[in-house]
This record gives sequence, structure tokens and C-alpha cells, in this order.
Amino acid sequence: MAKIYQAGALNTTSLTVPNVYVQIQQLVTLLNGVSSSRVGVVGTASWGPVNAPVVIGGMPDYQAAFGTKQALASDMGVNVNIAVYQGASDFRCVRVTDGTDKAATGMLSGATLTAVCTGTSGNTISAKLTQGAINSAIWTLTVSHSLLGTGSYQGTTWAEIAAAAVSDTSALVVVSGGTAITAGSVTLAGGADGGTPSTSAFIGSDGTTRTGLYALRNQGCAIGLLCGLSDTSSFSAQIDFGLGEGLYMVSALPSGTSVSAAASALTGAGADSYAMKVMHGDWLWWDDDTNGNMLVSPAAFAAGKLAGLSPEQSTLNKQLYGVIGSQKAGLTSSGTLASYSDAELTALFDAGIDVICYPAPGGEYWAVRGGINCSTSAAVNGDNYTRLTNYLAETFATGMGTYIGQTINADLFVNIEATLTGFLSNMLDEGMLGSTNGAVPYSVICDTSNNPDSRTALGYVQADVKVKYMGILRYFIVNLQGGQGVTVTVATGS
Repeated sequence: MAKIYQAGALNTTSLTVPNVYVQIQQLVTLLNGVSSSRVGVVGTASWGPVNAPVVIGGMPDYQAAFGTKQALASDMGVNVNIAVYQGASDFRCVRVTDGTDKAATGMLSGATLTAVCTGTSGNTISAKLTQGAINSAIWTLTVSHSLLGTGSYQGTTWAEIAAAAVSDTSALVVVSGGTAITAGSVTLAGGADGGTPSTSAFIGSDGTTRTGLYALRNQGCAIGLLCGLSDTSSFSAQIDFGLGEGLYMVSALPSGTSVSAAASALTGAGADSYAMKVMHGDWLWWDDDTNGNMLVSPAAFAAGKLAGLSPEQSTLNKQLYGVIGSQKAGLTSSGTLASYSDAELTALFDAGIDVICYPAPGGEYWAVRGGINCSTSAAVNGDNYTRLTNYLAETFATGMGTYIGQTINADLFVNIEATLTGFLSNMLDEGMLGSTNGAVPYSVICDTSNNPDSRTALGYVQADVKVKYMGILRYFIVNLQGGQGVTVTVATGS
């Protein structure tokens, strides 16, 4: 009878029984790019777990997990809402607090109901205890919130009701105490969000239990945003995390920072890296559907726009949505629009600071004006360099591990080259790579020329990959010659 084996499982040099042996060969590994649009968000909220990443796809998801938005620049809901307007749709949200947050509580028929999370959203949780109409021994506790959901728990005693609530992973309250049961209702109270967290709470720790920014480790985020945090002393830690995780950190200078102050703000902050984008402290007015007009950090707009773009693109000149004004370039008391001069923009860009302003080169709309990161090197200071470099590096790091443990031979070299070349070819076909003269903008070498026996004998295999990125049009020069005396030569047939 024929036997089937996976390739590598059968020693074909020691067969003794005449038979048919089928070996299923493994296909060459195909790479699929990692997410380039996932935003890691760290900030405050009125509900939800603290220092734990939560998957969010949009505002309905956010409200179900973190409750009502608050009128704070540090509020995650406000920042997620802004980013969604710019095209973002994939978030990992981490709530942080200053430690003074409290859970709402309420007393019902002798039992204590305590909200499972801290925050003011707990103050609108209602609980109602009713007796069964058919079986009077059965009592039902119904707990509800307009955004967080509803749960019902039954039992003949408070202990049984409490156990039913514990078994529900989405329960809004924990039940404790209580003896005799009587019908009634209560709305929880006393919940508090706490104050604005410190910079150290936003950054967090990278210990056994990760907190703050470090809770985003291994979450596959491409962009990082610390809501409302504008402390330049945090920039070095943000850059370090961004370099290690392949994140493009987006931050902003303090609200109301002048252009002259901004130009020197990064000095000594350790912010000279392609891993971070720093926005000018010209904060923006946003008309929030819950809180009305709010002054918010421009970092949320920039992060959302980056998430809505393919990684080879730049935020430069891309239209932003939901901006109703800014501290400098919005409507003035006279009703006219203030704008940035070329001298002011030069001062900001030379310092590695980007800005959102009105109008844009493409028309009468709000847009990111520079499309730069905070590196002082012109070779790497574009959004596209950071995003495309991180995208390629993370894709290779995620997908090439399948080759670990395989025997090193000519076939392995061919397969590695095929995997890398195939992925880059797909990027070329999709317009993510390209060149002005039609030449192939990448090369992959993995053979004996860069893998001598002295290295492969020790288990090393090296692939040398070169990728030429497309440039971003920043300076469009049109040479015009006009007048009655101009001679125009037109080719025959034109």
C-alpha cells in the first residue's frame, strides 16, 4: 500500500520495502505584509480595563469598551474619533489613570453592587431586582447601561446571583453581601475618572506586567499616539519604543507654543530620529459630537491620516477632516484667516517639526504641511521613509521565521530569494514601489557570494535586500516663458 509522507520525514536512502512513497513538498514561503494602519492609543477613559490593550475597530466598539467620551485632550475616545474621521479603522487602546480613579457602587436589598471598572461611566449603570412571575423563588438582577450593554442574572439567593454575575465575562458589576431579597432598583454612583495621568503613567513600565505605552508591545501597531501628552521629556522614551517595535510615534508640542519657541523645543529632548513625528504646538479646534467645540492635539489628526494612507505615501498636502480652526491659523476676531509665512514654515521644518495649517498647496483645506519626521537627516526625514522601512522590516521579521531550522543548501538560498523577491514584486505591481525610469527598484542576494562556508557552518544565512523608495514631490517648479516675442516650435504632427 502506498505511503504518504511530508517532505523531510522520510529517509529515502534507507528504504527496504518495495512500495510507492509519496512525499508532499512544501511550497515556497509567501509573505503577506503586516498591518500598516493599526494605531496604538494610550490615554484616559471613563470606563474600561487599565493598562490592558483592547481591540477597537471604530466608535461603537470604543463606547462599548470604554464608555462615554470626556471633554479632555487626553481622552482616548476623542482621539479615536478624530482618527476615524481621517480614515483609521484599527486600534489597540490602552487606558491609563493617575491612580485616583474610583469604581461606582450602589446598595440594593442589602447587597453591594460595585462596577467592575473605575470611571464616571459607572455612575449611569442601573440595576433592578425583580421577583419571578411564575416561580416566586427566582429573582432576576438586570444591570444595564446605554453604551456598555445589559446583563441579567438569576438565582434564589444573593449568593447564586453573585455567582451568575461572576461567570459572565462581560458583566458590568460585582455583587457582594446581601441576605434577604426584596424587589428594588438603584443607579450606581461615586465613580471617578481621576486626574490627568503623569508622563510616567503614559510611558509606563516594561516589567512583568506591562503598563502604559509598553502595554502596546507585540500588538502589531504601526503608529503610536499618547493622547494629549506634549511633555518633550517623554520624546526620548517614545523614540526608543518606536525603534524597537517598528512604530511611528506621533506627538505634539504644548498648546500655544510659538514658532520661535518650537524651533528650540527639541533641543536636548533627544528627538532626532525617523521614529517620531512631532507636530507644532498650534492645537486645533474640533467639534465633538458629545462635548462640543474642543481644543485638541494635532497629533491625533496626523496619526489618523497616516493610518489611512498606504506606507509609501506622505501626509504632505493630504486633506484633513473635522478641523474648524486652530490657535494660529483659524478664524481671527476680524473674521479673516491667519496663515503661516514661508519664514515660519522654514523655521519649523528646519527644526524637524511638522504643522497642520490652512490653506494647503492643493487648495482651500486643512492639511499637514510638511510630511516630515523629526530626524535632521534629509535622507530619512520623510513620513514615507519611516512608514515603508517599518513595513518592510516588520513583514520580513514576521514572515521569514519559517526558514529557521531548515538545512542550509542551494535550495534554501533559492527559496529565500524567491520569498523576498516575490513580496517586493507584489509591492511593485501594487504601486508601492517604483522608479522614474522603469528600472526594478529592488534587489535580493542570498547565495554563496554572501554566505561562505565559514558562516553557514555556524548556522548563519544572510540575505542582502536593497529597496529604492519613491521620492515625494515637495517642490514643483514650472518654468514659464511668455510674451509676444516668444518663439514656439511645435513638432510635426503634434
